Amino acid sequence: MKLLPSDPAARAAVRQGVSVSVATGLYGVSFGALSVAAGVGLGPTMALSLLMFSGGSQFALVGVIGAAGTPVAAVATAALLGLRNTLYGAVVSPLLQVRGWRRVAAAQLTIDESTAVAVAQPGPAAARVGFWVTGAGVFVLWNTFVLLGALAGDALGDPRAWGLDAAAAAAFLALVWPRLAPRRAQVVAGLAVVATAALIPFVPAGIPVLAAAAVAIVVGLVAPNGSAADPGQDGPEDGTTAGPGGTGHDTSHDTGHDTDRDTDREAVR
Repeated sequence: MKLLPSDPAARAAVRQGVSVSVATGLYGVSFGALSVAAGVGLGPTMALSLLMFSGGSQFALVGVIGAAGTPVAAVATAALLGLRNTLYGAVVSPLLQVRGWRRVAAAQLTIDESTAVAVAQPGPAAARVGFWVTGAGVFVLWNTFVLLGALAGDALGDPRAWGLDAAAAAAFLALVWPRLAPRRAQVVAGLAVVATAALIPFVPAGIPVLAAAAVAIVVGLVAPNGSAADPGQDGPEDGTTAGPGGTGHDTSHDTGHDTDRDTDREAVR
């Protein structure tokens, strides 16, 4: 029995989804241990992990509680950071095209990692495979390691010292890196980094992420894809024009050919 799909693009999506799931799932140990250390019990910790299922929001909520913040502040901070998932939903919904209970499941699994893997694929079929494999993989592994971290508690020490957060970030960066080749993507990424770094010291958690998303939206409105403002979208400079199939047609000698044909017609007359 084949465990992987026959389509090469779908197989690549599965491999990417599994690798990202493992790197992200391991980081769940950190949340489990930190949540219990902040005074959140085992039951509430697992409820947060299973129902909220948004690592950034979970860490934000526990961080506020650990700093003796009010429940209202904790919920508001987590909700603010979770707004980014709304943007992800707008991206993956056209790719998945699901209805009924599958739509509910897709909404639960719409996170940073599943969205990134989905949009990194070359076609809709591979995108769907990447989304479901990544979303389900992260959900299972994240919650498993959250439980292990919560049970181990103080025996783990400070899990942040293990570098698991760096492993998850590295896996995510490796997935996104190939998409930064065009000049347009580099500009968006650079501006997003600057905006995020400038806001982190001054605003609550969640605002820098939304600001980074706003940067991408503004760039998309100011310089639409394929416009002259995008150096990476300029047409070829060798006198060719590309047709729908991408085949170049040399137009540099068309004038000369037309002149020759006109001369032939005059000779016939």
